[in-house]
Amino acid sequence: MSAGIPFCFCVSLWSGSRRSNRKPALGNFKEENNQLKFNNMANLINLGSELLRICPTNSNKIEVSTNDGRSWSTRYSGSSYGAFYDLTSYGSEIIAITSKGVYVSTNGGRSWSSRYTGSSYGDFQSISANGSELLATTSKGLYVSKNGGRSWSKRN
Repeated sequence: MSAGIPFCFCVSLWSGSRRSNRKPALGNFKEENNQLKFNNMANLINLGSELLRICPTNSNKIEVSTNDGRSWSTRYSGSSYGAFYDLTSYGSEIIAITSKGVYVSTNGGRSWSSRYTGSSYGDFQSISANGSELLATTSKGLYVSKNGGRSWSKRN
């Protein structure tokens, strides 16, 4: 393990059938001092010297840690973009799934702009990057974007 790069083994289980009541069922676990400890590490993004996450107690906040997750401070707070559900790194951008659509940050989560807010694909629930593609689960299935989340097509 390299100094300065935290090693995390994270497990997430979710409960709730609708996006409005999604909650971590068991939380998440992280290794600290060779022990597996319960710690909410949901939606963790590694930005090199910083870690970014959705606040576990307020989904309208994005938090940052500069000490490998030992403490967190608010990076973004606001309800303009809705509740944050999921984050992923995509090149130099951070893509967020929120209750109002798909949003992008190009400055480490300090500010956000709309990438997609339509409803034809259903309610977005989670997102992950797979090379040059973004994969998202929605209330209507699995969708893929090949242009950074600007448009989506159903993945069979």
